[in-house]
Amino acid sequence: MSTRTKTLGVAAAFAAIAVAIPTAVQAYADPSTPSPAPAAPEAPVTSVSQLPDPQGPGCDAYKAQVPTGAGSFMAMGSQVASAAIAANPDLSTFSAAISGKLNPAVNIVSVLDNGPYVVFAPTNEAFAKLDEATLTTLKNDPTVLLPTLFYHMVLGYLGPQNVAGKMPTQDGRSVTVAGKGGDIKVNDTAKVVCSYASKTAYIYMIDSVLTPPVGDS
Repeated sequence: MSTRTKTLGVAAAFAAIAVAIPTAVQAYADPSTPSPAPAAPEAPVTSVSQLPDPQGPGCDAYKAQVPTGAGSFMAMGSQVASAAIAANPDLSTFSAAISGKLNPAVNIVSVLDNGPYVVFAPTNEAFAKLDEATLTTLKNDPTVLLPTLFYHMVLGYLGPQNVAGKMPTQDGRSVTVAGKGGDIKVNDTAKVVCSYASKTAYIYMIDSVLTPPVGDS
């Protein structure tokens, strides 16, 4: 192979990388059009023996409540994100919201399962804390529900030891995570009850529904 041919090949490779990187970084969707995100690698958990331990003040209580079956930590570790959320009895409202059961116009399962993602999943108790008007709006207005759900998703796979920082969500606006291990807060308002790994997402059960800030990016 000539030196000129090698040079052209290297240049073409760098050009391909330059095109691919922005595509991966800009994976969040337009809130007005829920389309699947680009394909991404599965989370780095290839077997249940590699599952990290769940962390958070509510993990022991959850494990006692659901020691076996589809909703157990071990079983959810081998499931895609939407299944690991649906199997969790404490996340049934959030599962309904992402799957079109809360509002038929909003179903982001195909986006979520095409991760990996960090998912801040409000518990049923978190949704119960919302005032009736807010909950009614989420149920009836897809232009409010969709960006709210995307605001709970961050592209990537970060465990509780390294999830801290400010990062863009699938909605485009940022969340700020502080703490690590079993003591984590999101936007200084929502506490992580328990975090656990699934096949395509690291799921953080939180005690409050996050509200996308107005005018933030």
